[in-house]
Amino acid sequence: MRNFGLILIGCMTAFAQTPPRPIVLHAARLLDIESGKIVTPGEVLVRGERIAEAGPSVTHEAGAEIIDLGDRTLMPGLIDAHVHLFLHPGAEDLQTIQESIPQRTITALLAARDDLMAGFTAERDMGTEGAGSADTAVRNGINKGLIPGPRLRISGNAISILGGHEDAINYNPEQHIFSNATYANNAMELTTVIRLQFKEGADFIKIYETGRDSLHNGAFTTPYQFTEAEMTAAVQEAARSGKRVAVHATGEPGAGYAVNAGVSSVDHAYFLSDETMRLMRDKQIYAVPTFAIGEYFAEESKSPSQRESLDFHITQFRKQLAAGVPMAVGSDVGPFPHGTQAREYVAMVKYGMTPLAALQAGLLNGAKLLEWDGQIGALKSSYYADIIAVPGDPLQDISVLQKVAFVMKGGVVFKR
Repeated sequence: MRNFGLILIGCMTAFAQTPPRPIVLHAARLLDIESGKIVTPGEVLVRGERIAEAGPSVTHEAGAEIIDLGDRTLMPGLIDAHVHLFLHPGAEDLQTIQESIPQRTITALLAARDDLMAGFTAERDMGTEGAGSADTAVRNGINKGLIPGPRLRISGNAISILGGHEDAINYNPEQHIFSNATYANNAMELTTVIRLQFKEGADFIKIYETGRDSLHNGAFTTPYQFTEAEMTAAVQEAARSGKRVAVHATGEPGAGYAVNAGVSSVDHAYFLSDETMRLMRDKQIYAVPTFAIGEYFAEESKSPSQRESLDFHITQFRKQLAAGVPMAVGSDVGPFPHGTQAREYVAMVKYGMTPLAALQAGLLNGAKLLEWDGQIGALKSSYYADIIAVPGDPLQDISVLQKVAFVMKGGVVFKR
């Protein structure tokens, strides 16, 4: 039985099973993400967990199961390069204090399921926000087929300085409220924390490089947290283990320090200098704009300052596109409901990208950023069979990504 519909957590053992026979997916259209063209009709032959063939027609092997998806478009599973599985809507500072790590881990399991069912077959979890290395267990459980969820790259706790971004500075210090991040205050401490996080199972390192932000009369400022030399030490220590560093960096000079050090991505990127944009283009360091979270806070709070911040970000994003800064797609989902983050693709089109450019940023660049290049992000022979189907044509209407009708991951059907 491969069609699980809306999955129940109690059916865990089914996810480890390999499909017993080949599957042919048929639909009215197929997105060839590399050429940027829609193939009509579209078919994919799946053997086990991999794609065997994809195109307008494929081999219909004897005994293959045929799944006809009708007037839909077959396309690669979506990628979100910035998620927080351990967060849910509500006061982030309070939920990390009031909710135990076991409780938050259950939240993460449900979030992973919701994201998968929305068509997100690969994600990068950008910090557990105080839950330490609990995301290691979530990733491993998904990989073993015990629980439904996307392929995950995880970072454990993010790293920040004492009194920096995500530290509990709004509480009585005598209460000794823990930071949502792990402290490191110099290069030696960064090295120690990075080694510990890799020991605990992290795939990459997430560092808070800036915060807190201020926008006044059109001028954006944010203090840096680590010097360029400290960032370089962090990048080199991660590289020693063959791994990389991603940063929360909203502005200068912190973003420039991180880019000079050689990080893999600059997440949020509200303001980048001309030199930082040039270096990101030349080094192919991705900006991950995370518009969805800004939109959500602006909508929920009705605050003029939140709207002003979003408008500033949109203006800077257009400058970054014009400068050739490479983009990846990350929503910062968690503070807004999991399973709704396809709105990030919609926002990136609304604010300046074509649908094809946004899809290529999400799928092709996302696969590279998550270090699954050549394995996910396209419908090609030997790639993982991570496949979704959407109504209509996503090159004409990007919003169809919010209406995913079919989800397959690794050759297993999770939704149809």
